[in-house]
Amino acid sequence: MSNYYNKSDHLFLLIQTLSKSEKINFNIYVNRIKKNKNSKFMKLFHIMSKMNFYNEKKILENTIISKVQFSNIKAHLYKQILISLKLQETNKKNHEIQIREYLDFAQILYNKGLYIQSLKFLEKAKIIARSFEFNTILLELIEFEKMIESQHITRSLCSRSVELSAESKELVERVQCNNALSNLSLELYGLYLKVGYVRNDKDKIFIETYFRTNLPKFNIENISFYEKLFLYQAQVWYHFIRQDFIMCYRSSYKWVELFKNNRKAKKIAPVSYLKGYHYLLNTLFYLNHYYKFTDIFQQFENEVKNGEIMINGNTRILIFMYTYSNRINKHYMEGNFSEGVKNIIPSLFSNFNKIYNYLDYHYIMVLYYKIACLYFGSGDNDNAIRYLLKIMANKKKNIRKDLQCSARLLHLIACYESGLDENMDQKIKSAYKFFIQMDDWYIVQKKIIFFFKNLGNVYPHQIKNQFKKLKEKLIKYYDHPYEKRTFLYLDIISWINSKIENKSIELIIKEKFIKNKMNENCK
Repeated sequence: MSNYYNKSDHLFLLIQTLSKSEKINFNIYVNRIKKNKNSKFMKLFHIMSKMNFYNEKKILENTIISKVQFSNIKAHLYKQILISLKLQETNKKNHEIQIREYLDFAQILYNKGLYIQSLKFLEKAKIIARSFEFNTILLELIEFEKMIESQHITRSLCSRSVELSAESKELVERVQCNNALSNLSLELYGLYLKVGYVRNDKDKIFIETYFRTNLPKFNIENISFYEKLFLYQAQVWYHFIRQDFIMCYRSSYKWVELFKNNRKAKKIAPVSYLKGYHYLLNTLFYLNHYYKFTDIFQQFENEVKNGEIMINGNTRILIFMYTYSNRINKHYMEGNFSEGVKNIIPSLFSNFNKIYNYLDYHYIMVLYYKIACLYFGSGDNDNAIRYLLKIMANKKKNIRKDLQCSARLLHLIACYESGLDENMDQKIKSAYKFFIQMDDWYIVQKKIIFFFKNLGNVYPHQIKNQFKKLKEKLIKYYDHPYEKRTFLYLDIISWINSKIENKSIELIIKEKFIKNKMNENCK
């Protein structure tokens, strides 16, 4: 990448994320002490702020910092930046940080024996925590209050102890339910990222049993915002893994509506709101509901444009990923691959280079696959192969198996299309070994692999007939509960039709899109 940073240097990364106003505030914070102005850590800050690439040698040459001092000065600067950012977040009314600040004040006052003053700060913190349903920290505040009340006579202890005990008991039950739902959501998401979709009856039985046995009992009318959020998230991952996209649509829609009905939550948990939008759009894409997809996507882009979604380091990355992923998906649905390459790719990489260092490998690989499909659909097989090879070269074990397997299938097809078939036997053998290794060797993959393996023995005038036979073999698995997952990543049938009808895959998908639009309009 042209803008590749040293990922191992945390200080440099932190400085790169600072906005202009954050840098100004940091300078003001540090310069409140006169001797800091010409300090070594400030010299380090100024030189690193101007660097596009981390270069330790250049830093040491342009400062009076010795090699021995370097590590300690970096650690000190890192800490000072975090303190400055914390102060800025408190001034911005970051509610979680404000609660923590009140809790710190309460602890200091308690240590000095000023119990009444300590309780006043705890009460202020509790008001904020209740307002925003921060139940875990609210429980911590109540436990601190109970400790003060039990050790020191501050008010009518008899009535207060009963109130605190009842409040604590209710919160413990709520936190337990919240934790159970959040754990279920997190574990299902981890399974989805690792494996993808269910592959057989064994997978299906496992995921259904796991979901049923780990779902806590609750009354939907009585649970809080966050409990509902974790419930809808868990349902989305569960239905996604099972490839039940209609149920997934219902749960993801409830997820997004939960935020729309609680506008305050958009500011508190913007990451969760963005993820809900993404899975709602993803589900509509898989269901091929074009009009609904474009309508929801327009709502999403409008909210981003109008500042309805808070922008910070986390949301900036997600907005980038979800915006470009769904722009590409829209071109997939329309069959406008060439237009997508022309209109999306330049701005995508302009923004991609700026945030590459903050993207995890999963996001990067998903984006590479979507780019490869866009190029493949446009007929640019060389660029498709280029990005597929990036996925295939990745040795990270936690990258989704189904994504890696789909990349290898598309790689074989793109190589065939581009005429790079001189080493086809070796490529087929390599793909075959990978499928076996990943335990992802199923009927659709087998038939495609064997098709390519036998293609070398077919005369040119017989090739079209071989494609017709392949289509007949694959089409019956198009709606198969497990085999259909291959078609979700790659429109193999449209590619086969392009070979049978002597048309570009782009034209085939455009024709299919026009036909589907007509059918939607007739409903």
